[in-house]
Amino acid sequence: MRKLLYHLIVALFISLTIQGQISKENQAIVNVNLKKEIAPMKPVWAWFGYDEPNYTYMKDGKKLLSEIAQLSSVPVYVRTHSLLVSGDGSAALKWGSTNAYTEDENGNPVYNWKIVDSIFDTYVNRGMKPLAQIGFMPEALSTHPTPYRHYWKPGDPYTDIITGWAYPPKDYDKWRNLVYEWVKHSVERYGKEEVESWYWEVWNEANGYYWKASQEEFFKLYDYAADGLKRALPTAKIGGMNVAGTSGKGATEWMNNFIKHCISGKNYATGQTGSPLEAILFHAKGHPRLVDGTVIMDMAPQLRDIKKGFAIAMSYPETKHLPVIIGESDPEGCAACGMATNPENAYRNGTMYSSYTAASFARKYLLADATKANFLGAVSWSFEFENQPWFYGFRDLATNGVDKPVLNVFRMFGMMTGNRIDAVSNRMYTLESVMQKSIRDTQSDIGALATTNSKSTAVMVWNYHDKDEPGEAEEVQVVLANTPSKKANLEIYLIDQDHSNSYEVWKKMGSPQNPSKEQIAVLEKSGKLESVLNKKVTVKSNTLKVPVVLKRQAVALIRLDWN
Repeated sequence: MRKLLYHLIVALFISLTIQGQISKENQAIVNVNLKKEIAPMKPVWAWFGYDEPNYTYMKDGKKLLSEIAQLSSVPVYVRTHSLLVSGDGSAALKWGSTNAYTEDENGNPVYNWKIVDSIFDTYVNRGMKPLAQIGFMPEALSTHPTPYRHYWKPGDPYTDIITGWAYPPKDYDKWRNLVYEWVKHSVERYGKEEVESWYWEVWNEANGYYWKASQEEFFKLYDYAADGLKRALPTAKIGGMNVAGTSGKGATEWMNNFIKHCISGKNYATGQTGSPLEAILFHAKGHPRLVDGTVIMDMAPQLRDIKKGFAIAMSYPETKHLPVIIGESDPEGCAACGMATNPENAYRNGTMYSSYTAASFARKYLLADATKANFLGAVSWSFEFENQPWFYGFRDLATNGVDKPVLNVFRMFGMMTGNRIDAVSNRMYTLESVMQKSIRDTQSDIGALATTNSKSTAVMVWNYHDKDEPGEAEEVQVVLANTPSKKANLEIYLIDQDHSNSYEVWKKMGSPQNPSKEQIAVLEKSGKLESVLNKKVTVKSNTLKVPVVLKRQAVALIRLDWN
């Protein structure tokens, strides 16, 4: 029924256009040139992360990881905090533990990899790869172990999470050997070739709340960790340093000093010059606000962080060719802060999050093109929160096993392979404009990202605006030039209020917090990516015109396949 309705809407828009009832002045037109290649379509989107490692092997965590793995034709990388934190493995918000390291009564190390293995097994069994974070400090090694376990909840001060795990080790040789034993065990369990394909990194946002010591002390922590890793597996890849607020003065100083230390500083662990560095990592976040009861997003600071991080990596001959990973890349900074305590996070459940994701990732590609950075991945710090209220407003991809609209954008990305090609929209804000003031003008951002390979082309089109308020649906004319086949199959996938949107279906059910099995089945189905058009087409003069109707905050994927 909804597919038929979509066909009727498209036909109506075409009819109104012919009759002159839709203004041509502001009509969105996207011109795609299949012969004008830009660069390979790197799957930079296929990276995800989260605070709570123990969710990994729980029921909904496993389900979501399976779905994430299936949406990508390449291995997905996963980053999580607290892999070395002491505790019993109980899951909680902003908390996780594995008890990998304890000490006996004589102070001798005791290693226990059971929980770490259950986490990495979940990844590897699905063809995924860890972006393995070496941290945080085990209780028995911490210089300030008390208090250690925190009990943070939404609404509490964020700094309440900073406890004994955030301090340096009391014995750096034991810290180094902990990393050595972990990596050695990983090689024994998963094989040398598998572990060589992972990336390792030390700590998280040491320039912010997460590190309770000096910059030099962090460099020492990194050196000893890198030395332990390389002793276990010389070919392992390690990088850093995942600063917070990358474009800020303090973060810039930290990142530059870290790179200089790795290039020419004295290594605290070996006494030699420099420290291993095989990847550059930093963070980038946006800043939504609530203004007069309306959520207003802000993509500009996130893009400025990315531009600065790319520029720093490119400013040193020794690092300009290294892979660059945005270790956390999100609309804002606290995934576990829900709408109840942070109303500016109301964007998370519906299509505003999905359209923001499409529009922001397109700009990440543009920034990599402009700086020539070796952009490898952008970690979306968004997973799931086990046994929490339905659609509570966490920054997650699914709620209670039901996919949110944002996950369907990543399903669209998974269908975009080959090379990126030229896609020009007369309604897409320039990169420079978005970096200065985000997307605040009267008109929305109707933009496009396109790819092609030998047998298909895919065009992602979105209708995004920072302000979370209704806007008129618009017809977008997508023109595919230099299409190589006269006969093809055209399919259109859509995310909007009525398609690929479990949140709207849940609200129409009355927002149940204890939905029935039948309701859950309906919600699960509505959370999948929906095709609204699938038909054979004839391409004339190597050009195909495809009209797409996009509501405000909608995202569509046009896919054309030929033999």
